[in-house]
Amino acid sequence: MLDLRSISLLTDYFVICSGESERQIKAIVDEVTEKTKEEGVRPLHIEGDSSSGWVLADYGGVIVHVFAPAVRNYYQLEELWSDALVVVRMQ
Repeated sequence: MLDLRSISLLTDYFVICSGESERQIKAIVDEVTEKTKEEGVRPLHIEGDSSSGWVLADYGGVIVHVFAPAVRNYYQLEELWSDALVVVRMQ
């Protein structure tokens, strides 16, 4: 999770994660959507799908990126936003 508050007006946080397959990417996105819905929060927009290797769920202050490993490696968002504070990193 990257804290972008001090460097971007776009959003406050990026959550960036990977799924190893289309099915896993879809499951991650479905679970995030379900859990946030239970809390009364719905995405403003969802872009992409599991077959593209990148799904973006925009919650306004938080943008969730779910990548296939090769697509995540290609776009390297962590490098692009390297000035952001890393809040949590899990392997």
